[in-house]
Amino acid sequence: MNVDSSTTEGCPKRMVFGPCGGVRDTGGCELDAAIPCPWADAHDPAPVHPWPGSAVGTRRSTAPDGLLARSREAPVVLTDLSVPSFDLEALTTAAEIVAPVSDAVLSGDIHHQPTFPPTFVAAQLRAVGAHPWMTLTCRDRNRVVLEQELAGLAALGVEGALCVTGDIRGPDVRPGVTQVFDLDATRLTHLAATSGLAATVAITPSAPPREARVRVLAEKQRAGASLAVSNHVAAPAELDDFLRDARRHGADLPVLGAVAVYTDEAAADSLLAFPGLAMDPVRVAAVLGSPDPVAAGIDAAVEEAEALLAVPGVVGVNLSGRASSAGHVEAAEVQAEIARRVRKAVR
Repeated sequence: MNVDSSTTEGCPKRMVFGPCGGVRDTGGCELDAAIPCPWADAHDPAPVHPWPGSAVGTRRSTAPDGLLARSREAPVVLTDLSVPSFDLEALTTAAEIVAPVSDAVLSGDIHHQPTFPPTFVAAQLRAVGAHPWMTLTCRDRNRVVLEQELAGLAALGVEGALCVTGDIRGPDVRPGVTQVFDLDATRLTHLAATSGLAATVAITPSAPPREARVRVLAEKQRAGASLAVSNHVAAPAELDDFLRDARRHGADLPVLGAVAVYTDEAAADSLLAFPGLAMDPVRVAAVLGSPDPVAAGIDAAVEEAEALLAVPGVVGVNLSGRASSAGHVEAAEVQAEIARRVRKAVR
């Protein structure tokens, strides 16, 4: 199989090895609920292709301050950066707040929020003492540009990259501009691993089809993945069940569990807007209905982190979400307080 040119019939993202994380509960495509995901077809599902060729050795960072190295000693905290587009001052300020209490900071690539190139962001983050973990998507970059970014990140000394196919760009963001999808997450993972980065992959336990997702994770590990980051689940038991099945299929990557960080309705809604993820509705209602939603949101996040860290195979947490709609400083301060409390509880 030529993994550079193969696609699966019926997939708008030109996926090869299995479904993306955006499959809706109905089995519909993230792009359009009326488009059925070929892997979610109950009668004739598309096959999950195996990674062709030999497995790639996973990277185990030897840097004493690296995220992977730290995760072998104690649970780690990876904190999302939640900042406005093309705002260097906001990026720097948020990083200065969260980096001292986080093992690494995750810079995203959001479908409705274009921003600076990953290599530029990584350089800025390193300049303020942050340990960047960069997200790369296949939505807006062809293979050549992705290879350029990976080479740049490796040259900068960045430890790892989160390799995802990427959400479809929102219809109100640059309509008429093409979306590339030359590659999918599995092929990007292979490129990252062979570039010398710790290739990181996403898992979405709550999205169908579950069996296909378990098998895809095993193929991503064979392609070179060193770490997996889970999307949000309604309960830790859901992630536990998924990882148990994954181990039966040969996937034994260390995993970071996603902690939902929100302190107001807008921040919670921004998470719930993504197909494929799940959140505990009782917990959400309790936080938003509290007399002090900020304190309640922080408490809820710490409790969720501790519960996720009890799941076998989970070596840390990803503080994920907008945190606060009051502004990037307020959001960073919420994340930093959660990170401090989680690290204090587990170290």
